[in-house]
Amino acid sequence: MKTSISLRKALILTASGAALCFSNAAIAQTATDQDDTSIQDTVVITGTRGAPRTAFDSLAPVDVISEKAIDLTASDEVMDTLSQLVPSFNVKRLPMADGQVFVRPASLRSLSADHTLVLINGKRMHRSAMLGSNGAQAPDLAQIPSYAIKQIEVLRDGASAQYGSDAIAGVINIILDDEPGTNAFAQAGQYYEGDGEQYRIGAQQGFQFDSGFLNLSGEYTDAQPTSRSRQRADAIALQEAFPDIKVPNPVQNWGQPERQAYRFALNGAYELANNEAYIFSTYGFGTGVTDFNWRNPLSTSAFGDSAIDPDYDLSEIYPAGFTPRFGQDDNDFSLTGGLRSAGDGAFSYDLSASYGRNQIEYFMYDSINASLGSASPTSFDIGTLTQTEFNLNADFVYLASLDFLADDLSFAFGAENRKEEYSIGQGEYASFAVGPLAAEGFPSGSNGFPGFSPDQSGSSDQSSYAAYVDLEAPITDRWTVGAAVRYEDYSEFGSSTTGKLSTRFEVTPGLALRATASSGFRAPTPGQLFSERTYQGLDTTTLNIFTSGRFSPQGAVAELISQRADVNILPLEPEESDNITAGLAWNSDFGMTATVDIYQIDVTNRLSTSSTFVVTDEERAELAALGVAGAEGITRVNFFQNDFDTRTKGLDLVLAYAFNAGPGQVNLTGAYNYNKTEVTGGDFAENTTSADRFEKGIPEHTANLQANYAFGKWDLFGRMRYYGEWRDYSGNSTGDIFQDFGAMVLFDLGATYQVNDNLSVRVGAENVFDQYPDEATYQASRGLIYSRNAPYDTDGGQYYLRLDLSF
Repeated sequence: MKTSISLRKALILTASGAALCFSNAAIAQTATDQDDTSIQDTVVITGTRGAPRTAFDSLAPVDVISEKAIDLTASDEVMDTLSQLVPSFNVKRLPMADGQVFVRPASLRSLSADHTLVLINGKRMHRSAMLGSNGAQAPDLAQIPSYAIKQIEVLRDGASAQYGSDAIAGVINIILDDEPGTNAFAQAGQYYEGDGEQYRIGAQQGFQFDSGFLNLSGEYTDAQPTSRSRQRADAIALQEAFPDIKVPNPVQNWGQPERQAYRFALNGAYELANNEAYIFSTYGFGTGVTDFNWRNPLSTSAFGDSAIDPDYDLSEIYPAGFTPRFGQDDNDFSLTGGLRSAGDGAFSYDLSASYGRNQIEYFMYDSINASLGSASPTSFDIGTLTQTEFNLNADFVYLASLDFLADDLSFAFGAENRKEEYSIGQGEYASFAVGPLAAEGFPSGSNGFPGFSPDQSGSSDQSSYAAYVDLEAPITDRWTVGAAVRYEDYSEFGSSTTGKLSTRFEVTPGLALRATASSGFRAPTPGQLFSERTYQGLDTTTLNIFTSGRFSPQGAVAELISQRADVNILPLEPEESDNITAGLAWNSDFGMTATVDIYQIDVTNRLSTSSTFVVTDEERAELAALGVAGAEGITRVNFFQNDFDTRTKGLDLVLAYAFNAGPGQVNLTGAYNYNKTEVTGGDFAENTTSADRFEKGIPEHTANLQANYAFGKWDLFGRMRYYGEWRDYSGNSTGDIFQDFGAMVLFDLGATYQVNDNLSVRVGAENVFDQYPDEATYQASRGLIYSRNAPYDTDGGQYYLRLDLSF
């Protein structure tokens, strides 16, 4: 794309709203250097299907995170950057939480992870193959190389009527770099405790042509594990009783996993007469390993003597017990290509096709399938999860000149066809087998995480069709209104229609009021609709194989349980929402800007896991007569269900101020979020414990404040992060455990020195004062020191050194 492209041409190129930002030189010139322009003047394309707007002109609140801000965070994962800079965005570590250790759940405005739509260059990003907490299935943001990102736009407003399913809490639009030049970086760091060493390297090559551009990026990360653990009391007792046995200290590690990852991105476009062909792609693969709970040889049922297999003696393999090591190999790929108009006419279009696939292969070692006795291996291939998506989009914009309007009416319309497929590949036989020693009480399956059995394997899919209309009309020079309607039809549950109304009134040239009202939805995925996760064992009294686990709400098991008088297992329906946002934007002439927005989000039919049902002998017989695999052994079942309703209220405040100080310039940015969620209906509303756990697990108050001071060859920055009070919860055999945690304030510092035109060096530290929260009471007996559910990193301070090269 030629760098002399006009702003008028940039407007036309936004035929699909958020879809065309990546080749827009006018946007690039505005957003490249956040130090030289107010953030309110940055052009954004998220939240509008028509012409791009500045953040100040936007009809809804949009946060803009620059490339520079992304580089000022130590982590390689995009969600950590967002959590540090966007107060309403939260991500947890969740050690020893199976696959959630690697595909970490993130939430905007305390809603579910899959209530936020993620776009790359304005196009929908595919989901991860992992179903997380309460079945949430969201994109894995860690798959995008942070070094390939030019800008991130976070729309904090419901936008299902504009973008479709999932955009209940908002939209995150990740814009890939399109700049020419050669760049590279190397970074090394570790935690103050001396662990968690992380090494990162990346390179980027951008080419600028007379008629287009091509940008290639790559990044590699090697992160070692952390451990914030004490030795378990039973491990201490074992060591005292058997001093000749070397018991590891600690026997299990609570902390970040070990992981290595390669991430790549491609972004390009080429003009063809009055058209422009474009392509972008991401590809990544990596591996990670984490601990599971230690198995004590004195109390774990996998240990013991077998009359069936006298050669089986697990104490010879694991004399000090064993800690299963759980891991995954991930492979992620996306490719989008399209053709759009590149002229200056009133009519523009964007035709595109997108393909995405996320695959996770689980494995385990230092474990056992005790039911196989001496024939059991100690390492297992557990199985493979795969999510595949294919999208076709046709988007159009017509700018109509009408005499009664102050400017052109933006009339956007389009259609979409999307297909999702979810598949489960079975693990190796030993990972799920119920061996002969099960009759003696030895547990079956790979200990810690049984593999996917043939009954669980298979694939399911869902297709959808959508059409939308989006209008933005400047009624006067100061008043703009917008309206959008979207209709979607899904093969598995039917149709949904959503709408949105927006308005903005400019009181003065520097002060504007804005408001939106919208309805939204999130369609259940094939993985949520049809996948099943079961565990097999053997009843040592009846010697019958049993199966317990989560079953599809649309299968024979659900139909049978629904015959009970007080139970009705229903097919999944879309989660639905009603959003209201109102606020103001202020842009001064002396370098200060501010936005404040209040919001309310009502979500009904929220997805959750149902109560567990114990299957009777009569019900098992009926399932067997229906031909349900393993029916004679099914004992306990649950299902995904549309289980409860919530209301979320909140306030966002964002401030920025730039001014000269001495030999340099100071840039101050601050943000505050108040967010309170209440359970208003459904099963959760009838259970105060469940409601309390859901409502108070994330702080109601969060904030950050960052200061940058640039002078000469130096650039200094400091950041404060505030997390308010929150509550941790768990249930145990004696009742419910609640623990309240106080507020936390963390500080980050860094200094960058520009050695010459090509080299800069930065030294930085996050949580520079090495702050830790209160120690946790729950799971302390298993060596846990700090809550696994904390909304911030509990590993203490970390420091890093980074070198950046550019040519």
